[in-house]
Amino acid sequence: MKSSGMKKSAAAAITAVMALALAGCGGNNGNDANAVTVTNTVQESTNAPDNEDVQAADPSLKVVTSFYPLYFLAKEIGGEHAEVVNLVAAGVEPHDWTPKSRDLSEASSAQLLLYHGAGLEQWIETFQKGLSDDSGVAVQEMSVGIPLLDGDEEGEAHEEHAHEEEEHSHEEEGHSHAIDPHTWVSPKSAIILAENVKNSLVEADAAHKDDYEANFEALLGKLKKLDADYEAALSAVTQKNLVVSHQAFGYLARDYGLNQVSIMGLSPEAEPKAQDLLKIAKFVEENGVRYIFFEELVSDQLARTLANEADVETMVLNPLEGLTKEQEKAGETYLSLMERNLQNLIQALQ
Repeated sequence: MKSSGMKKSAAAAITAVMALALAGCGGNNGNDANAVTVTNTVQESTNAPDNEDVQAADPSLKVVTSFYPLYFLAKEIGGEHAEVVNLVAAGVEPHDWTPKSRDLSEASSAQLLLYHGAGLEQWIETFQKGLSDDSGVAVQEMSVGIPLLDGDEEGEAHEEHAHEEEEHSHEEEGHSHAIDPHTWVSPKSAIILAENVKNSLVEADAAHKDDYEANFEALLGKLKKLDADYEAALSAVTQKNLVVSHQAFGYLARDYGLNQVSIMGLSPEAEPKAQDLLKIAKFVEENGVRYIFFEELVSDQLARTLANEADVETMVLNPLEGLTKEQEKAGETYLSLMERNLQNLIQALQ
């Protein structure tokens, strides 16, 4: 680790890079804030996956999902009976995404619209109002039943202690808090999400209940194995501090005994404060942290700057909010990327 002189050099480097890095954190999809407003002009959609990806053999149920983890679960459980369409395209950060008119048309033609909830889809209430009058789509929230965590909207660096008590004020002095929506990064939460997806499919298409139940049980076995692998590996690591680019891993930290320290807040667009970045650099130095994690769908410049100043390495930790185009083409899935996350965690936290 570098000496205490690191603070001065870090301050200069962090100040120099902040504007550029923050500019790269959002706005990569060209949506404006009012894109959900319905107009008579149908905008060109870039959000639907390739037809061959969503067509089932003889689907009796059309399901639209709000982002990738729900798309994966619905595809696995729906099997040949469900045509599943994901709204957010590969390579797009869900925090940046806003619906277009074409997305309303897509959802209006479905029997099910599955969204995560817990504040992830800020657009969902307006979106529901824009659905066509004759739409019979059932809109279902999938995070129901998951014990939720509070998070920090403003991106102030803080520690998300494992098993931390959640009974505290949302309006602490000088802070703005919200619910942390990133439940799916924990296999334990993914199991609850999967059951909610299964129940929604069964309710909408009872004729294929047995198949949905069987597909769910097969997926449940894989998710339980993933959970067991995380439990075994992360209980054995010596470094419990997880320094990440944005506050997306609180549920992982809570469920597997880790401590999350984030550069940015719940949204990767949240502006970090210079003094908090310096606190993180000091924390890294004082606690023997060897890696700072960054993710693929947002800018990594701040993470790399901090890592350079603290004389540590960087590594990818995927928040699974969506796939990159390369991952989609390579056939990566929630399960394969979560397994890779675990291997990276083992390497970084030994």
